[in-house]
Amino acid sequence: MQYDPIKRSLGNVFNKSPFLRKVFYKLLDILLLRTWHIKKDVRAWVKGRTGATEILDAGSGFGQYSYFLSGLRIKPTITAVDVKAEQIADCNQFFQRIGKKNVTFQIGDLTTFREKDRYDMILCVDVMEHILEDVKVFENYCYSLKPGAMLLVSTPSDQGGSDVHDHDGEESFIGEHVRDGYNIKEIEEKLLKSGFSKVDARFVYGTPGQISWRLSMKYPIQMLGVSKLFFILLPFYYLITFPFCLLLNYFDLIGSHKTGTGLVVKAWK
Repeated sequence: MQYDPIKRSLGNVFNKSPFLRKVFYKLLDILLLRTWHIKKDVRAWVKGRTGATEILDAGSGFGQYSYFLSGLRIKPTITAVDVKAEQIADCNQFFQRIGKKNVTFQIGDLTTFREKDRYDMILCVDVMEHILEDVKVFENYCYSLKPGAMLLVSTPSDQGGSDVHDHDGEESFIGEHVRDGYNIKEIEEKLLKSGFSKVDARFVYGTPGQISWRLSMKYPIQMLGVSKLFFILLPFYYLITFPFCLLLNYFDLIGSHKTGTGLVVKAWK
């Protein structure tokens, strides 16, 4: 299934005013379990930090993570990079309208984008599964980080990420991926090979998260893929499923998972 057209449709609906855009970000924050895990790790990283801080949002998409980062108490300077010119222009316009002056969006290809020893942290959410030359990108990340700085990656695992091993026989729920997902040892080895000195990878989207993802994301997107008329039904659908999804997300966040369909990976230069 092609995921990008659905994302674009949703973005267009919520992009009619800054207020609706912020509502869209809030909905993504609540519904996307990966956001729960990313925010947990970012907040832990922020503790004790002082002084000027630069962050790279690598593969910024709709800009929801740049928006979150821009509100951190340390008030970092954020460079947000994406290969899609349309999204970059859209995000720059929105952030200018709301007066977020510490965020700059620019077009950039992560296979060539590198700035020596510049960033205190690089955030990369659901990007690496789309890039064939992943080792080259990891090398660029390491080159661009300051010594001791951290890379934070969220990506599908090879344990069924994006329902690639689902029982309905689909090749993958999201057709834009160049790989089904990472083996946890594989991504650790690639990061160490790319110059990182320490890697900490963990499974997310364990059993609670997998159920929540189907209820909160997969089934609604499949319905929207059939007909836009399902926009009318979505509020009623979420009225029923939303409390269960919140509870499932919480259990996934606090739990330790021996396996899972997602990975959160931290690596230090």
